[in-house]
Amino acid sequence: MRSTIACALLGLGLIPLSGAATPPLAAPQAQVTVTAPSGTIIGNSAKGIEQFNGIPYADPPTGDLRLRPPRRRSAPLDGFNATGKAKLCPQGPIFSQSSLASPRVAAIAVEDLAATFGIPAATFGIPAAEERQSEDCLTITITRPQGTQPGDALPVLFYIFGGGFLIGGTSAAVNDPVKLVQAGVEFRKPFIFAAVNYRLGGWGFMPGEEILREGSANAGLLDQRMGLEWVADNIEAFGGNSSEVTIWGQSAGAISVWDQLVMYDGDATYNDKPLFRGAIMNSGSVAPTEPVDSAKSKALYKHVLEVAGCDVVDSLGCLRNLTNDKFAAAANAVPGLLSYESLALSYLPRPDGKVLTASPHALAREGKFHAVPMIFGTQEDEGTIFSFFQGDMGSTEKITNYLANLYFHNAEWSLVNEYVGTYSDRPEDGSPYRRDQYVPLIAYPGKKRISSILGDIFTLIRRWTLDSVAASRPDVPVWSSFASYNYRIGPFGTQHGSDTSVFFGRENSYFPTKTGRKYYINFVHNLDPNVGLDAGVEWPQWTEDNDLLWYNATQNGLLKDDFRSGSYDFIKEHIDSLTL
Repeated sequence: MRSTIACALLGLGLIPLSGAATPPLAAPQAQVTVTAPSGTIIGNSAKGIEQFNGIPYADPPTGDLRLRPPRRRSAPLDGFNATGKAKLCPQGPIFSQSSLASPRVAAIAVEDLAATFGIPAATFGIPAAEERQSEDCLTITITRPQGTQPGDALPVLFYIFGGGFLIGGTSAAVNDPVKLVQAGVEFRKPFIFAAVNYRLGGWGFMPGEEILREGSANAGLLDQRMGLEWVADNIEAFGGNSSEVTIWGQSAGAISVWDQLVMYDGDATYNDKPLFRGAIMNSGSVAPTEPVDSAKSKALYKHVLEVAGCDVVDSLGCLRNLTNDKFAAAANAVPGLLSYESLALSYLPRPDGKVLTASPHALAREGKFHAVPMIFGTQEDEGTIFSFFQGDMGSTEKITNYLANLYFHNAEWSLVNEYVGTYSDRPEDGSPYRRDQYVPLIAYPGKKRISSILGDIFTLIRRWTLDSVAASRPDVPVWSSFASYNYRIGPFGTQHGSDTSVFFGRENSYFPTKTGRKYYINFVHNLDPNVGLDAGVEWPQWTEDNDLLWYNATQNGLLKDDFRSGSYDFIKEHIDSLTL
């Protein structure tokens, strides 16, 4: 059981594969100094790489600034020591208490899990010790090849981490970019890697009427945007080219990348220049969502107030006056990421009429996005780690009730029932896919079917996004991939999050890592994954014939993007009712 949960946590970026993640740089280290418009910054130099960790780009979002849009840093940096580890923003829950009480994990004590994953038992559900977290966390981390100088004008890869808008950070081992940046040097296509910390959970994505009236919705997205602006202002001093920035995200980070494309109806300019010229989305794209003052949003805000004891006239003032521990107790009194509720997320970007003028899917359909070349990636078994705690899903009616009650509040029960009916109830047709006789380690009736449905929140919505981009902006180049590196490996298959170890953690001797890095580095340099380094298979634009680049463990190929067409056709017709 412990190994099963470990696999799930790996998929969420909480623990690394054995040998997959690079440990922190070991002492002794040389130091390097950069003088940028924001101030003087001191970083580390080792292993052919220079790193500048946790550079503040905004004032601490504490006190009266809690739950507000970020405020650009008001004081210049003066000899800022960026040699340590960037603090994580306060984290949301991984598990729900109800999940921990489930018979499926009852055999493992909380203390046992905490010891396994290095999580203090007192704060179980938070993937780091308290001293590594701080509300003063709005920072950028820069990683570049050793010896890079101002004027080198290297292209920049700007990364937004994933974690369900609840967990994660630039200092998480699974996001360590050292091997990726080293690969750029090895391939003679160097680039600079920038990663942004942004507020999570209730700190960054609190919904509600009060938040909307104040103009404080989607603070986490605005954190990311301010990080991009900091890069535009400062990256030249680090040897980067502010005109050649590509944004990349995984999972919630990929959803964030799409939201950066559609923010302000597609206006991604800053000081009369575009903030980025290309976008990569791994396991995420459009997230069809209800407004920040929807019924679900209001109920969540009310729940937080009740737990916090802030059901008063000035409820936002009350929340801002709480200690961070008390605010965390209230904001995190929601289902965890690995829970019965699963992808029915409490906190995520929502339309507010300004930052997001409508649901991101509506903006895609209307062509209101920053029209740049894009790559979309998906894993074959996106839903397996999110179907751990549902229990009996052994009938169409049970799955319908689950989705209608937790996910699709705007859809009639009969419509949800019809949607569920587009998925086969035969276990051999479910996820992990292509395993006719395979029984998951943790099995329950309907498990593989609900895994398919939850996974298509990523996989088929990706196809819908591609269709929408192609229809509204046929001039925009788009590519898409499908990963099967872990076919027949473990109980989760090629699970959500498999790509993080492939792109970040592994050595170039691993075939998917070497080819995947080449495609992405080509894109960062040339806005085309085929131009530059030879990665083997020619990756056709998706609009040519709806072909996907198909990553496999020992060879790549092409795959037609037409699987589960009945479910896709239903989504395409009814997406306006299938909002979260």
